[in-house]
Amino acid sequence: MKKIALLGATGSIGIQTIEVIRAHREAFDLHSMAFGTNLEVALPLIKEFQPRRIAVATEEIKEALASYVDRAKIVVGVAGLIELSTDDQVDLVVNAVMGRIGLEPTIEAIKAKKTIALANKETLVIAGHLVMALAKQHGVNILPVDSEHSAIFQCLQGEDTAKLERLIITASGGSFRDLSRDQLRNVTIADALNHPNWSMGAKITIDSATMMNKGLEVIEAHWLFDIEYDKIDVILHKESTIHSMVEFVDRSVIAQLGYADMRVPIQYALSYPNRLPLKKAKSLNLVELGKLHFEKMDFDRFPCLRMAYHAGKTGGSMPTVLNAANEQAVGLFLKEQIPFLDIERLVEQVMAEHDSIVAPDLATIHALDVEIRRKVIEHVNC
Repeated sequence: MKKIALLGATGSIGIQTIEVIRAHREAFDLHSMAFGTNLEVALPLIKEFQPRRIAVATEEIKEALASYVDRAKIVVGVAGLIELSTDDQVDLVVNAVMGRIGLEPTIEAIKAKKTIALANKETLVIAGHLVMALAKQHGVNILPVDSEHSAIFQCLQGEDTAKLERLIITASGGSFRDLSRDQLRNVTIADALNHPNWSMGAKITIDSATMMNKGLEVIEAHWLFDIEYDKIDVILHKESTIHSMVEFVDRSVIAQLGYADMRVPIQYALSYPNRLPLKKAKSLNLVELGKLHFEKMDFDRFPCLRMAYHAGKTGGSMPTVLNAANEQAVGLFLKEQIPFLDIERLVEQVMAEHDSIVAPDLATIHALDVEIRRKVIEHVNC
């Protein structure tokens, strides 16, 4: 039985991870869990699974939770996330927190030689050079949870990666895939959060609408699969049936298909290298689908994807700038402080002002993250 530490238990990926654990009690034990402030969602999970350690965002949440918890140890903040991630009893860490806060728990889990199921894109986007070097040094597996990266990972099983020619990442196009640039000027938060295919958290759904999410996935794929950016393609595939493909030097292409269900990649990461039955999952019916559609990705229509490729190819600290500026801008949009198209404008402005730092260390990454968020606010107010 694998003992699981779940970071981000009350988010979209966290809840679906809980569903997988619940369906396979004989295989998985929710040893510990972390959440921010959502006690309403967290309390029934704590009662059901009785985790031994719980990490929360603030001392206030810890005090509120204490009256409901008998035996579990409650810890707070990033230090709490790290404590869960490095626990001697834990076999696998599921990092499903949102944003840069996921970086340090990942790094410390690697040092503690824990297998990591990674759903936190920012870990590799802002510090891929540090994380992958550490994983190699400590012999740690980083198993992708994103549907696209899981698809690539599954396609590569049993293959010689030296013969890999190209990765083809599919994109649904997000909430506004059928709108022109001009039509984007007055879209609302409710419009942006209405994803046609997937049920996800607010930030990632906005990123899907701007196509920044796909850009972050390109950078993540570069680090996970050690492949040049020029060999990573993104294509528009509205059905989200093919989750990604790999092409080899002999021009053979292998694809991973299935209906949009995040429990599939989550369960594969938890059970790897084995496969388990997935209860209540819909079997793919290609006859019922009839047709699949693909289109070339338009960088003019989706400039955030172009910016992500630029940041990745530039390297150094530029992906940190991309990520921090985007997180800040998306947060402002979700608070109705800027219009939708200002997200990409702000990211582009801040990136244009930055001179990339080669191989930044962790302290530099943290300092730069703070600085870039401040600059985004300045650009809004000027």
